[in-house]
Amino acid sequence: MGLAVLPPVGALVFRLLGATLKFEDIGAPGSHADEHPETRVYCLWHRSLLSIAHHFRKRRIAILISPSFDGELIAAMIHRVGYTPVRGSSSRGGVAGLLGMQRALEATNGTRCNYAAFTSDGPRGPVYHAKPGGVKLAQQVGGGVGIFYAAPDRAWTLRSWDGFLIPKPFSTIVIGWQPPVAVEEALGEGSRTEGIVEAARLEVERALERARSEVEEHIARKRGRSG
Repeated sequence: MGLAVLPPVGALVFRLLGATLKFEDIGAPGSHADEHPETRVYCLWHRSLLSIAHHFRKRRIAILISPSFDGELIAAMIHRVGYTPVRGSSSRGGVAGLLGMQRALEATNGTRCNYAAFTSDGPRGPVYHAKPGGVKLAQQVGGGVGIFYAAPDRAWTLRSWDGFLIPKPFSTIVIGWQPPVAVEEALGEGSRTEGIVEAARLEVERALERARSEVEEHIARKRGRSG
């Protein structure tokens, strides 16, 4: 019953809320996604997911979704609003999830996705700790890892592990961009490859935190001016 009722209701609420939102891009010149067409893998923090879902719904994006029942509900809903769900996990079945994301980017039968997106600290945290999935996929498809963080200037913050953000109607979503993180190609198995992945993972984590800091400071300044 949940699968029959909740996804269509959730998709309707999503569309109604999204239609009220405005969006503002910030970041250094040259950091926006549109200026890096070769970059196809993007990472964000889990708490930003709802804030940007309406904005990017028409860009043919594959999203890695947990294989749990909650993930089944989320996958059914996001499919209704324009995303391609790939079932997998960064902790369970991680290899299968990455292969699914790679197939979505390389499909040739009309179902090809333009981008792959990872909530780097999802689905259960630790908060603001990047996992290596995005880096590993970027090694396979090239272009590095794109970085952004998004937050509403007015939001409800859940008491969840990540302080998940629900934008209030008619709020403005500030999206902070960072230049893509370069990733060396995979060299096969071994400590050298593990070191490359870990170095890139740490840089993704630092870049995400820079983006978060810039967005939060920008919103604080806006509130100061309006107050």
